[in-house]
Amino acid sequence: MLSAVSDGVGEGGHRDRDWLDPVFSTRFVLAELPKLRLPAEGTPRDGSYQVIHDELLLDSNPRLNLASFVTTWMEPECDKLILESINKNFIDMETYPVATELQDRCVNMIARLFHAPVTDQVQAVGTSCIGSSEAILLAGLALKRNWTNRRRSKNLPADKPNFVTGSNVHVSWEKFGNYFEVEHRVVPIREGCYVMDPEKAVEMVDENTICVGAVLGSTYTGEYENVRKLNDLLMIEKEKTGVEVPIHVDAAGGGFVAPFVCPDLEWDFRLPLVKSINVSGHKYGLVYPGVGWLVFRTEGELPQELVFHVNYLGMDQPTFTLNFSKGACNVIAQYYQFLRLGHRGFCRVMENCMDIAGYLADSLEGTGLFYILSKKKKDLPLVAFSLKDRSQLDEYDLADRLRKRGWLLPAYTLPPNLTHVSLIRAVVREDFSRTLADRLVRDIVHTVDDLKKKAAARPRKAAAEEAPSAKVEAPAVAADARPEEAAADVSGLETRETGETRETGETGGKRELREPGRAARMLRVGAEALGKWKRHHPHKDNPIC
Repeated sequence: MLSAVSDGVGEGGHRDRDWLDPVFSTRFVLAELPKLRLPAEGTPRDGSYQVIHDELLLDSNPRLNLASFVTTWMEPECDKLILESINKNFIDMETYPVATELQDRCVNMIARLFHAPVTDQVQAVGTSCIGSSEAILLAGLALKRNWTNRRRSKNLPADKPNFVTGSNVHVSWEKFGNYFEVEHRVVPIREGCYVMDPEKAVEMVDENTICVGAVLGSTYTGEYENVRKLNDLLMIEKEKTGVEVPIHVDAAGGGFVAPFVCPDLEWDFRLPLVKSINVSGHKYGLVYPGVGWLVFRTEGELPQELVFHVNYLGMDQPTFTLNFSKGACNVIAQYYQFLRLGHRGFCRVMENCMDIAGYLADSLEGTGLFYILSKKKKDLPLVAFSLKDRSQLDEYDLADRLRKRGWLLPAYTLPPNLTHVSLIRAVVREDFSRTLADRLVRDIVHTVDDLKKKAAARPRKAAAEEAPSAKVEAPAVAADARPEEAAADVSGLETRETGETRETGETGGKRELREPGRAARMLRVGAEALGKWKRHHPHKDNPIC
């Protein structure tokens, strides 16, 4: 996220105060603290902690943030390991060789989990990353360089590379195309099919295609793309044209779900055209952000010119990352989870997530209020749903009101071609229980009922505001008019006041509503009083009230 250098003026022209207001920390901090400038003097550690702690109270509860796939809970023992290693720089391999060894073990475990070929002649390689976004950029660079090298070896032009994905991919794919000047060919999704159609994808492939990106777990609906079908179609295309187009699988979400929930599903290195896979450790790898993994099918899929060797930390170190320094604690935490849970433990966790997601989907569907767009008890453990009746509220209204109850569920539209479809997503993580699911459904139903009641009251109010006689003014009364004449002048007014409410004036731009006939009665009383005053003061023009 980009941060702007502010002049202190916020939204709507409101100028924020330039100083922080310590609350309890006034016991330690006597001077005001600037927000946007470095303080001239330091502050006591207790005061600094209290100031920041108080501000962070406004953040939402991460456990109730169902918008995110990111892990929000780990065991205390792993928290302890993270704190013990939080000051270790992973890139300093000579100083922290054990951290490097733990990465090697993790890469080996993940490669075997994804069925990478492991023989004396063939060896998979991989690396840890900050997350899947970095992994996708690195994989794209490797695929582009391999394509370029193949083209140049045949004396063919290599200036117009492209790659193909569905429109439902993560924004990191768009970043890759933009940053590294590779044409992004997009397969639009369609009604009833919210992921890339393999047949449409293959139609977009040509000799300049560096890869087709397949997603194992769409961000929008959690659905897996059919990698097996894509592989088979590309193999047929290879037989026709002689051009082999590799597949990169973006398994950020599903890479640590599918092997344990549906192990027979072929999406990984069992398919010959799958050359690289990324997966997020901080999603269903059950580690705090940020850690991701990138694995290449063989060492030959990673061009050696992209691997840099440095020795200014004391030894020769090969590095294939976009950044340099990063903490070692998340890699250590990933190894802890592998060691702690094992294959059977991951199966239990993922099956439980799938069961709760299915239970939540059934419960929401049972209310009769929603369509379920995600696939129940299949693919990622999330529930994507949309309202059946949007006449009185939409998904954005619902998400906004749920936030007031503490729940964070994102409302969003599907990608281009289906932007008219809006939906809400609830991601089920390890720390989301069946009890919380019940509470969420109750809160959703209560919120929908409340919004519908408020919406039903709005038309009556709107009808009243649009009624005639928006502003009732007293009719002119002759100075010498008698009370009965004045009353006659307004007698017809009450017969027009037949609506539920009527407007009698405006104050500060806000309309005032009165009961039926009240304006007429007030005018009649006023006219009678004026006539009476005139009879007693025949020589005066204006009453003094």
